Amino acid sequence: MKHIVIFASGTGSNAAKIIDRFRESELARVKLLLCNNPQAGVLETARREGIPVALLDRHDFYHTDRYVKLLQEMPADLVVLAGFLWKIPDNLVRAFAGKMINLHPALLPKYGGKGMYGERVHTAVIAAGDTESGITIHYVNDQYDDGEIILQKTCPVLPGDTPELLAGRIHKLEHTWLPQVVEELLRV
Repeated sequence: MKHIVIFASGTGSNAAKIIDRFRESELARVKLLLCNNPQAGVLETARREGIPVALLDRHDFYHTDRYVKLLQEMPADLVVLAGFLWKIPDNLVRAFAGKMINLHPALLPKYGGKGMYGERVHTAVIAAGDTESGITIHYVNDQYDDGEIILQKTCPVLPGDTPELLAGRIHKLEHTWLPQVVEELLRV
């Protein structure tokens, strides 16, 4: 049985889709959720599903090996950033090179980088007049939204779109493709 670890900061709809996908799986289970926001909705999802939660201490996250050791002792076979808003420190990136992926709500390399998440991304896409947006699932490296791309899927940006309308189409892509990519990577 392989172990999935999820990092999340918000409501956790993508985390919930991964949990659903592997709830009865013989391949893997979500074994731990790490979260930097004690008010995040994803914490309730994890508690309801019986998944252990670790609230991240910012100092320890960036200045110690506490979380590297925690994930190595598990051991984590795949680390998934699903709406996680902190930059991953170098020690974690190195320890899980090739085993850590991120979901980004745009077609990288456009609309990536520090501060580009959620509604901010969708607002930028619409303001630029793009006719297409989508998702990117990529490996995590030491730069924001810069790692090797695993998968991109697109959706139209329609005339009159608001960030909320575009986000709805993006969420459908995320909910479909992220669990599938996680499974494919764990089967390798």
